[in-house]
Amino acid sequence: MTALDAVFKAYDVRGIVPDQLDARACRAIGWAFARFAGTPRLVVARDMRASGEALSSAFIAGARVAGADVVDIGLASTDTLYFASGRLDAPGAMFTASHNPAAYNGIKFCLAGARPVGQDTGLAQVRATAEEAMASSSDDGVETGGYQRRDFLAEYATHVRSFVDTAALRPLRIVADTANGMGGLVAPAVFAGLPFEVVYLFPELDGTFPNHPADPIQPENLEDLKAAVIEHRADVGLAFDGDADRVFLVDEQAATVSGSLTTALVAKAMLDAHPGATVLYNLICSKVVPETIVENGGTPVRTRVGHSFIKEVMAETGAVFGGEHSGHYYFRDNYRADSGIIAAVVVLEVLSRAKEPLSELLTPYRRYADSGEINTKVSDPAASAAAVAGHYAALGAEIDTTDGFTVDEGDWWFNLRTSNTEPLLRLNVEATTAADCQRHVAEILGLVDELSGA
Repeated sequence: MTALDAVFKAYDVRGIVPDQLDARACRAIGWAFARFAGTPRLVVARDMRASGEALSSAFIAGARVAGADVVDIGLASTDTLYFASGRLDAPGAMFTASHNPAAYNGIKFCLAGARPVGQDTGLAQVRATAEEAMASSSDDGVETGGYQRRDFLAEYATHVRSFVDTAALRPLRIVADTANGMGGLVAPAVFAGLPFEVVYLFPELDGTFPNHPADPIQPENLEDLKAAVIEHRADVGLAFDGDADRVFLVDEQAATVSGSLTTALVAKAMLDAHPGATVLYNLICSKVVPETIVENGGTPVRTRVGHSFIKEVMAETGAVFGGEHSGHYYFRDNYRADSGIIAAVVVLEVLSRAKEPLSELLTPYRRYADSGEINTKVSDPAASAAAVAGHYAALGAEIDTTDGFTVDEGDWWFNLRTSNTEPLLRLNVEATTAADCQRHVAEILGLVDELSGA
């Protein structure tokens, strides 16, 4: 195993600081990424984690040794970095570990125009070049590249507001839980001047996450938001993750709104604005998503899970919007990049135009019961998943291998995928009733246990 194997994952770099990711490694990675990108300019940003400034500074130094001019936009959300990459037409590096615990930090990369870069499209090459730099100290030369500080917050806030008709917005009471993450910087800038009363929870930027983890996909991390929605009689609650590229909704009754329902709601709004457009959804989204797209005159396209796949298909199809059950929402007019705050303002415009509260607005979309993503640790995830798929194939089921294994039995379906970074199986189940969903979850988990020899 090489020195950087522990931190290079499928789509980004992530590790414990400083045991796995330190300034020395970041300097080499900066040098390697600049050489790989082959452009005269890079844009770099960081989130609020305490290690971010030192790690990003080391990365910048390495990139400048490689001859790149660096635009440092400082503290920013990941979607702000993508916007800056698009606006400057320059590759970007965002220092963040997103929703991960405080001990972690990492780097998310993009190419010029916020285009994705994955393991097979550049990261493996960056890792190999960084290893060479660490072995030979070739990244320790003179910093010939230039350096510029630039603030993109105001420009990005204006860009976000351009996705809605601000004249159609009405006074709404919002609770926004930014979890001490970058939403505490971006959301106030976006909402300033709009007719909203916003109650912010934990807006102070603090990478130690003193209140709760910045991981809103975990139900326990929504409890503060739900209580505040009820206390303030809010119309909606918004929960952002650490780097604020994802958002989750809570309705006025403090009920969680799944990423699939949000995708369906935003898809309808985007199709109202762009009739007949193509809309993407990943394969663990609820069936309500493609149904909604078709009902509103759009063309649904199913994709694999993950931003690099979705951005690639968006470019191929010209899709106006794409959504993931995990809370990532992609917009063609945002350089095909994902943005939690853009999704949030689109929902707020929909709610402003509606005559009913969010819970009633969502009622037509609540057609199915889903399990959420269930992670199970096994010794050989690929073999276990294949064994479960083989069991259903023997029963006559058709197996879709687009991303893991998907079995669709009409009134229920499931997807079983392996994790890219851990010895885990990821299970998603949907059925027409909650009882059926629970029954099928128990059935599949029992098979995993039996067939994996656990």
